[in-house]
Amino acid sequence: MTSPLPPVPSPALPPSFRLSLLDRSPVRRGQEPAQALRDTVWLAQRAEELGYHRFWVSEHHGVPGIAGSAPAVLAGAVAGATSRIRVGTGGVMLPNHPPLVVAEQFGVLESLFPGRIDMGLGRSVGFTDGVRRALGRDAGAADDFAGLLTELLGYFTGTPGGGTAVHARPPEGLRVPAFVLATGSGAAQAAAFGLPLVIAGRDEERMRAAIDRYRAEFAPSAWGARPYVVVSAPVAVAATTEAARRLLVSEAWSAAYARTHGEFPPLGPPEEILAGPMTARERDHFEESLSGGIHGTEAEAGAALAGLVARTGADEILVSTAGYDRGALLDSHRRLARLAGLSAPA
Repeated sequence: MTSPLPPVPSPALPPSFRLSLLDRSPVRRGQEPAQALRDTVWLAQRAEELGYHRFWVSEHHGVPGIAGSAPAVLAGAVAGATSRIRVGTGGVMLPNHPPLVVAEQFGVLESLFPGRIDMGLGRSVGFTDGVRRALGRDAGAADDFAGLLTELLGYFTGTPGGGTAVHARPPEGLRVPAFVLATGSGAAQAAAFGLPLVIAGRDEERMRAAIDRYRAEFAPSAWGARPYVVVSAPVAVAATTEAARRLLVSEAWSAAYARTHGEFPPLGPPEEILAGPMTARERDHFEESLSGGIHGTEAEAGAALAGLVARTGADEILVSTAGYDRGALLDSHRRLARLAGLSAPA
């Protein structure tokens, strides 16, 4: 049972502000990956009912705690199960794939669901040597991200470059909004290509510096007339501060375990994690992961989000919370939607 919602507190986010969700299809302990994927589709339907602007999925390979390994396929399932919300990827890791294949995937999605598809693109390559070998890539595959991005966008405009004369079908002539995820030089690449920037970071000062450079260096293009910044962060809202913090515990522990053991495990119950032992190193990473999110009551979360938007000038917040308790997670998204003044589409 979720707690009754109190009157909307102040400050709330501006009514015109865009609020979106990213779901990585986290596997919960004792659950099969197939259920995690079904949970993602279910959550997308709830996000549409609540009036969220976008719903994005992600790409991870060989990760026990994340089932989302084929983002274009999953985005198609989400788009087919919804009718209004924008659907996309946060993101497809471009160095993992031939640009032609990525263009064709998004061309098909846009053809089936016109006007609803986003193409979020990252420059990371497979997380481990084994995954990179399985993908046929090496650690240097991300070095020519600019060339890969040029080729990909060219398949939509009919000018792929790179020595290829291939005309991609059905992408050519379509315009799927492209976003660049800021990892490494991602902010500079987004600015150079005139594309929207998606950025996250535990170090807010560095994140704000990257956003400032992006805006200063932005070159208007056919893909974007002005800078557009999407800030991604875990956000948890509940009836009490402690309940909101508890919603972030499971993912924070999995992230800490990954940084100390090299493997992101399925999400476990927060009560068990908080009661269990941690080494000093695990504790440090756990607390660091927790500090990277916003949590609190509606009044507390509203103030924190308003502050983040004011400091970064973000055009949109992409909420990336992954909680063990699906009911508590949905309640958090419901409370957050009220803070932002969202309303369900007609």
